[in-house]
Amino acid sequence: MEFQPLPVPPSLLGESPTWVPEQGALYWCDIPGHALHRWLPASATHTQWAFDEDIASCAPQPGGTLLLALRSGLVRFDPASGRHAPLAPAPYDTTSQRFNDGKADPQGRFWVGTLCEPREPAVAALYRWDGQALDRIAGDISVSNGLAWSPDGRTLYWSDTQQHTVFAFDFDGDAGTLSRRRVFASFPRKTAGQDLATYGGRPDGAAVDAAGCYWVAMFEGQRLLRLAPDGRVLQAVPLPVRCATMPCFGGPDLRTLYVTTARDKRPAEELAAQPWAGCVLQARVDVPGLPVHHARA
Repeated sequence: MEFQPLPVPPSLLGESPTWVPEQGALYWCDIPGHALHRWLPASATHTQWAFDEDIASCAPQPGGTLLLALRSGLVRFDPASGRHAPLAPAPYDTTSQRFNDGKADPQGRFWVGTLCEPREPAVAALYRWDGQALDRIAGDISVSNGLAWSPDGRTLYWSDTQQHTVFAFDFDGDAGTLSRRRVFASFPRKTAGQDLATYGGRPDGAAVDAAGCYWVAMFEGQRLLRLAPDGRVLQAVPLPVRCATMPCFGGPDLRTLYVTTARDKRPAEELAAQPWAGCVLQARVDVPGLPVHHARA
């Protein structure tokens, strides 16, 4: 698999790549860079919107707006005007937590997790926005990540990057509830002083393909993993950068794999050796991804 970077400046910490088919557009967030980006492949046009706080994740809505998870709360953003309107305030202390990975479910609810700063105690959680209320659904983690749904919408995946663990739940789409939390996949933790060349990484953002396989970015592991629905590793995809953060599928046939990456706080020698760090990488794949779910307007 051959990756190339999008011809746009790198992000500090790129996250939440999202393909919006009706716009033919790829969106992503630069969390500490306080920016939302859009790439239009057909015209090779890049647009960037600046914010005055961390912007962690995004989901498309009907009518062309986006639901954004900012540190201060959820907002509706209109790319046409550049304006945003509040939806729900953050349900946590913004001095020690922020929103992180967020996606819409097949029914249009927006699920978004938090992360702790610092990582302990593990008080981060997963929240559900149904258009009216923001409810805490699950917890006991430090860094919420890896949200994705199986093709039939009956399984939700969710990870704690700090624990090096991906969980699976039974998902009731009608009720918007979770049950039977279980370990889907777990990975060896990094030991003190371990050479990164011997470290496989920890699970960050993820996406599911049409075959039901779970693609996960292994942060610091310089690779993506494609996991079978039973959690087995089917494929390890090497990357040209150390820190991938999230994959997504895009393009008209959903066979372009986009991967956001990070360069924030990385060692100078690593950045010198890996100039694509922070770039959005792209490659073609054989199995298409699933279409993005839209959040309720």
